[in-house]
Amino acid sequence: MELEKEYGTAEPRSKESAEKVPFVTAVLTHLGFYILMFLGFINYLFFVPKVALEKNREGYAPLYDNFEKFYLRYVYRRVRDCWNKPICSVPGATVTLKDRVTHDYGWTFQFTGTQTKCINLGSYNYLEFSKNTGKCAMDSINTLKKFGCATYSTRLELGTMTIHQELEKLTAKFMGVEDAIVFGMGFATNALSLPSLVGKGCLVLSDAKNHVSLIHGMRLSGATVRVFKHNNVKDLEECLKKAVVFGQPRTGEPWKKILIVVEGIYSMEGSIVCLPEIIELKKKYKAYLYLDEAHSIGFMGKHGRGICNYYDIDPRNVDILTGSFAKSFGAIGGYIAGTKALINHLRIYCHAHTYASAMSPPVAQQIISAMQIIVGEGGMDEGKKRIKQLARNTRYFRRRLNQIGVIIYGNEDSPIVPMLVYMYSKIG
Repeated sequence: MELEKEYGTAEPRSKESAEKVPFVTAVLTHLGFYILMFLGFINYLFFVPKVALEKNREGYAPLYDNFEKFYLRYVYRRVRDCWNKPICSVPGATVTLKDRVTHDYGWTFQFTGTQTKCINLGSYNYLEFSKNTGKCAMDSINTLKKFGCATYSTRLELGTMTIHQELEKLTAKFMGVEDAIVFGMGFATNALSLPSLVGKGCLVLSDAKNHVSLIHGMRLSGATVRVFKHNNVKDLEECLKKAVVFGQPRTGEPWKKILIVVEGIYSMEGSIVCLPEIIELKKKYKAYLYLDEAHSIGFMGKHGRGICNYYDIDPRNVDILTGSFAKSFGAIGGYIAGTKALINHLRIYCHAHTYASAMSPPVAQQIISAMQIIVGEGGMDEGKKRIKQLARNTRYFRRRLNQIGVIIYGNEDSPIVPMLVYMYSKIG
């Protein structure tokens, strides 16, 4: 009951936070940005740039367009040290930064030889599995000694090992579906799979805030893409109605397939998808549903099994479940889970169209060990403790930010907490 209360499964869903920006604040924010641009333009006109310029490149397209060069050198340069801090540790609860100074306003930096230990608030290491100590690290080291660091082959040729098959079976069991396929790169999971699922004559209804990997996959597929307002069920239904009534442009023929593409938790907004309502629409209009859980798998719900677990929904109501191993599991790569027919189709298509090497065995073992801890294999309750602690930290962190007057966005159950700064001077 305590975990149910923590996640709201015994109560109405948590509220989303998205305060409107006051007009004066918006004006001042834009004004501050334009001042920064103006100062950069003056710098660009009257001071010699301290960077190498492209020469003797006749016949070659420029690497950057004029605005990109201007923005990177004279606007972003002034605050880039806020993001480009060199890290010399694993991304755990704390990180160690290499101290450096600049004497020319960000053109160059010099290391001081000292280090600073900081609390890590900018990592997707939700459950703190990306450590160089503990069970996951030791299991990965033993796997490295047994299988080596890589297969140097694609899955279709000589790259499939027993550890890959074990990971796929465990992933399917973890997700509560028939089968799963794993990829060595999370970005490629979406970019490669979508072209195999939809094509010309198909319609993709995409959330306005979907990740770029999904957008690339949609573009590569050749399908018609229409965007609906972020997490707006009413707008989605309007798009579905028009798609069913009017069919394809020019011909009016019915769409071969209508695919709704959404994310579990949106990585820049911190909002949680309205999954129950979207599933109702999917069934009502005979569409398919593609759910990317890169930022929700591993910790959402009572057992950490994602948004379906969070809403207490049968995962078989979602046609295609995808996600990343780079966040909660502290590894790299991604997965697609669903019916055996779907996964067999993806194995044939994706293995035949990708020339990337198979997932590294130590990485596969890292995911397996992390997943075993989450599910509590062998009677362990460490995974349950981590999930519960993250939920408490999330609620506490959001509540305290609200109390001190900071404007934040997203769902109160989401560990992604976008904090609005507005004025660029505050960033620097």
